[in-house]
Amino acid sequence: MSTTVAHHEVEFIAIRAQGPGGQNVNKVSNAVHLRFDVMASSLPEAIKARLLALGDQRVSKDGVIVIKAQSARSLAQNKAEALARLEAMVAEASMVQKARRATRPTLGSKQRRLKGKAVRAEVKAGRGKLTW
Repeated sequence: MSTTVAHHEVEFIAIRAQGPGGQNVNKVSNAVHLRFDVMASSLPEAIKARLLALGDQRVSKDGVIVIKAQSARSLAQNKAEALARLEAMVAEASMVQKARRATRPTLGSKQRRLKGKAVRAEVKAGRGKLTW
């Protein structure tokens, strides 16, 4: 199931980047905050619930995902990177984990386990005191 985020539901805010960069970093707002309101989006309800249930610090208590991108020097590249990270989060939330079905160990695996235990017991028994 391929679910994409509608671009009109995403809000970009240009901010000044942190870190090194000299004079350029002090005068140009090239970093970007991406804000995405999960509850107001057009995503399916199941994906919304999984996105909100993520234990991710980028998801606020209000249900807004905030992603900061500042690795590139241009605003357009940072917007694209933030949008790609949001798409990755949505793609991860859209995948449903397959339910695990309990199975019993096979006869061969039981025999291998018991044989390994017997070998280990033999090794440990050989460490005892010698009797003459």
